Amino acid sequence: MTAEETGGLIDVHSHATPTALLDWLAGQGLADVTEVETGTVRLAPEVSGVAEGTPIPLHRSQYDVDHRLADMDRMGVWRQAVSLPPFVTCSGAADTGLAREVVARGNDALAAFTARGGGRLLPLGTVPLGVPESVEEARRCLDELGCAGIAIGSHGAGRELDDPVHEPLWELLAERRTFVFLHPNAVSGGARLHAYWLPQLVGYPAETALAASRLIFGGVLERHALTLCLAHGGGCLPALEGRLDLGWHRKAVARTVPLPPSAYLGRLYLDTATFSARLLERLIEDFGADRVLLGTDYPFELADTEPAATLDALAIGPADRARVGSANARQLLGHRDL
Repeated sequence: MTAEETGGLIDVHSHATPTALLDWLAGQGLADVTEVETGTVRLAPEVSGVAEGTPIPLHRSQYDVDHRLADMDRMGVWRQAVSLPPFVTCSGAADTGLAREVVARGNDALAAFTARGGGRLLPLGTVPLGVPESVEEARRCLDELGCAGIAIGSHGAGRELDDPVHEPLWELLAERRTFVFLHPNAVSGGARLHAYWLPQLVGYPAETALAASRLIFGGVLERHALTLCLAHGGGCLPALEGRLDLGWHRKAVARTVPLPPSAYLGRLYLDTATFSARLLERLIEDFGADRVLLGTDYPFELADTEPAATLDALAIGPADRARVGSANARQLLGHRDL
């Protein structure tokens, strides 16, 4: 793939955990940063959502801008939209005040981190879900921190995305046509997922489908024209289209919106982080090349480290390849000069 075809690859799914946030968490007794140099951090469960003492991978590029830019050059990526990873969003914290503070400090640190990227790093501000203050943090990210969009999890403070507490947030994001990136920040399934890295391998894709289904059946996508992109190729959601439609037709309790779920699925965007050329080609065929954006999940282990090769391997034409690789992101992120 040439730069002329793509306008420079733009990755909408990448993460960073800046040192400023880690240092603050450590000062509060919420993080153990003694193993950072060896690529590991340990976070308090109320911050990370995982068990006490769990080693969380911390690639150097999560906090080292120069290292990150060198990796991007190697990967053929010109710009990245960068969001905080789910491990620092306090998705399951009972203390909503802690969640708000951690997220706000994370956004401040992320804005400062990306500002050192020479225009190649675009911050996506995170909002603390499940609390009325989420809309104010979104507004702060967009108006004061200069974020290119907003990243949301799949639930927060014990509340789902279709909870009425989020209505002001959806109103703001729809009114501004803000790019919204949905990345799962929790999993259901309990102890059944406590092996084989299944929370990420299985739990995250299922969680994305659950969160998006609630947005559909809860009427959020009927009431608000959100510019919403789902991580990991939409997780399990695309495979559930027929089942969701059948439920809408045959189950009165699921007839909550005027259109079948497939009509709302067609309004969503998906990233390319499926790690399967066959599945990605099918998503592009079903949703259209104008609904799929390059996403790598960099720099975690479950990431596409050769995105240019991924796009080159697809049985699609150069125009569609350019849409997926950069053109869609340039349009949705509101940066025509990208």
